[in-house]
Amino acid sequence: MSLAAARRIALAAQGFGAARPSAPPTRRTVLKVLDSTRLLQLDSVSAVVRAHYAPVFSRIGPYDRALLDGAAWGHSARRPRQLIEYWAHEAALLPVADWPLMRWRMVQYRHGRWNGMRQVLERNPALADDVLGVVKEYGPSTAGEIERHLELDRPRAKDNWGWNYSDTKVVCEALFAAGELTVPRRVGFQRHYDLAAAVLPADVVTREPEEADAIRELVRRAARAHGVGTETDLRDYYRLSRRQTEPAIADLLDAGELEQVSVAGWDKPAYLHTEARTPRRVTGAALLCPFDPLIFFRDRTERLFDFHYRIEIYTPEHKRVHGYYVFPFLLDGELVARVDLRADRASGRLLVPGAFTEPGRDAVLVARALAGALREMADWLELETVEVGEKGDLAPVLRREIA
Repeated sequence: MSLAAARRIALAAQGFGAARPSAPPTRRTVLKVLDSTRLLQLDSVSAVVRAHYAPVFSRIGPYDRALLDGAAWGHSARRPRQLIEYWAHEAALLPVADWPLMRWRMVQYRHGRWNGMRQVLERNPALADDVLGVVKEYGPSTAGEIERHLELDRPRAKDNWGWNYSDTKVVCEALFAAGELTVPRRVGFQRHYDLAAAVLPADVVTREPEEADAIRELVRRAARAHGVGTETDLRDYYRLSRRQTEPAIADLLDAGELEQVSVAGWDKPAYLHTEARTPRRVTGAALLCPFDPLIFFRDRTERLFDFHYRIEIYTPEHKRVHGYYVFPFLLDGELVARVDLRADRASGRLLVPGAFTEPGRDAVLVARALAGALREMADWLELETVEVGEKGDLAPVLRREIA
């Protein structure tokens, strides 16, 4: 197939190109996005808006973020929890029903997710049981609250941990990775931990599929979310290994759920989900946060869109090419520009320090569409104005359009 066809398939699979809801989005509308993406990556950066909120906005437009909060961190008899946190593609929200598909990973992480975490567990052999005891007695608690219940002043992890966590916090994260704890709510993006068995339905907690069956299901979900993708693409979506994905792909090929195809310009075979749609065209505009599932695997982004993209948060400011928190701009099925964005909530401004057109694009047409998308984002975030800075070739044209 042509690259253009593969691109349209990928966009349709991710929920782009469909008509936006005419009525104000409901919780069902918000969760329908998960039918396409299967997960929403979590990230602590709040330069504009938390990463898990942005992909929903990109696909359905302005919506009440409390709808997503309620689905992930709220629960009642009338409205049971529908999303849960776990390590999928990095830390992510995923459907509650998908949590057991990560059991094999929880087994891998039972002694810690990485070496520094394992060292903390070895240094505090009784702390995991102590933490579980506190949570069992007191219910959902932050790591700080757990420490106070235990009357501990635990040492901080070494700087190579990266977050300067206390040992108690590290153990909470280890128990979360092992599936013993989960996160029933967040307050100010701070995790409150509780026993997984107290938060999730019994049939979810007790379900333990064989690893091969779970991997096949994850690859099936990744294939639907991609529409068409290489083995590397499918592997990356849930951070699987080649050893895991190759047998799963073979099974899905045998079952007729995938079809092997070649995509013009790709040097690896690709796999087309047999239910994937191939729209004639994809229209509309969307700002994509750096962790949007459409673009979070940068190699695929480059193959699909001829768009070289790297996040520069950890790059020293004087070495950044495009900016700190850059959103690619999707217009009619192509990535045509990128904008560095910042929400200045104190002054009610959506700041655009830099704006850049991709080579060969009409800057006036791009700026016109981008100005509308930025105004829509500002309104959604309850910011009064959009202010464009000086950096980038698109900035002067965009500033005129905004004005």
